[in-house]
Parts: sequence; C-alpha cells; structure tokens
Amino acid sequence: MSRDQQQSVTSRLLGGALAGLVGGLTASAAMDAFQAGIAALSKNRGSQGDGEPATVKAADSIAKATIGHDIADGDKPLAGQAVHYALGAALGVAYGMAAAVRPGVTKGYGVAFGLTTATVLDEAAVPAAGLGDAPWRSPLSSHAYGVASHLVFGTVTEMVRRRVAAELTPKR
Repeated sequence: MSRDQQQSVTSRLLGGALAGLVGGLTASAAMDAFQAGIAALSKNRGSQGDGEPATVKAADSIAKATIGHDIADGDKPLAGQAVHYALGAALGVAYGMAAAVRPGVTKGYGVAFGLTTATVLDEAAVPAAGLGDAPWRSPLSSHAYGVASHLVFGTVTEMVRRRVAAELTPKR
C-alpha cells in the first residue's frame, strides 16, 4: 500500500471514528428519551425491569474493582448514565470506523446495527456478566423493550453518523 493510500485509510478511519462518536452519543440520548417515554406511558402498568438497570450494576462492578466498594446510592443514577454513554460512544466509534471502510454495514439505515447491539448486549453480554437474567428467564416484554430501544439507538447513530461524515467529506 502506498503512503497516499495509507493516509487515505487513516483519514477515513479517523473521520469515521469522529462521526460514529457523535452518532453514538446522540443516539444514547435518543435512547434515554425513548426509554423515559416508555416509562411514562407504562407508569401504572409496572416497570420494565426488576431492581437496578444493568448499567448501574456495571458501574458498581467497576467501582468494586477499582476503588473497592459500591457506589453510593445517591450516585448510582449518574454512574449508570456514565456507563450508558461510554458504551454508546464506544459502539458508535466502532460502527463509524466500520462504516468508513465497509459502507455495506450501514445498509438498513442502522437497523442491523441496532438489532446486533440488542442481541449481543441484552441477550448475551448482560446475562453472561451477571448483570441481568438469562434471556429465557426474562419476560417477552423485556425483550421487546430492549429491541425497540436498540433500534432507536441504531437508526439514530446511523442518521447522525451520515450527517457528520458528509460534513467531514471535502467538497469538490
């Protein structure tokens, strides 16, 4: 690979990372808003989960490993949000870099990305890490909620990523 080709790939990856970062953070906020809307609609019909969210449990695990104790109850919502946004940012960066070198990953306007994150995170990683129940022990409504939330995440990530990537592309 020539030096110009290498610089072109590096430039695309960096631009993709930036576009994905902005997309992932924006999508994390959109996912929060979606979940808050669902919570408001279902306020009198029960909650979507029992106990603390997986992000709060993850924050507690990180705190135990790094500072040796749980997060104070009053700090748990903020700690959970920090985990949520950090993960959204990291996923957005990875997606943006993949899109920069393999544009086919964006087919479906982020739907495949959203379904993949729902499957890998909610159905596999969260239970495997002990942060939530196994999929077969969770109610169908919990799965639907997770899929819908991650579809919002995936499509908003792609919408914003495309816009930022277009702004970063030199005009001829």
